[in-house]
Amino acid sequence: MPASVNKFVEPDHHEHEIADAATGNKVGTLRVKPSSILWKPKGAHQFYSASMAEFQEWMNGKKQVAK
Repeated sequence: MPASVNKFVEPDHHEHEIADAATGNKVGTLRVKPSSILWKPKGAHQFYSASMAEFQEWMNGKKQVAK
């Protein structure tokens, strides 16, 4: 079989718009990167971010497990 001349291009992040379930109105945008988690509220121009290490420490410190 000949060598490939094409390849799959994977995104460097995944982004999801979050909406209020009751109204359908956009609440904000969640972006996940291998190195960080970012949050931008609706109408904001910049993302708030936490490194993956900060996010893991915060989530691992929670007492209640989501179901």
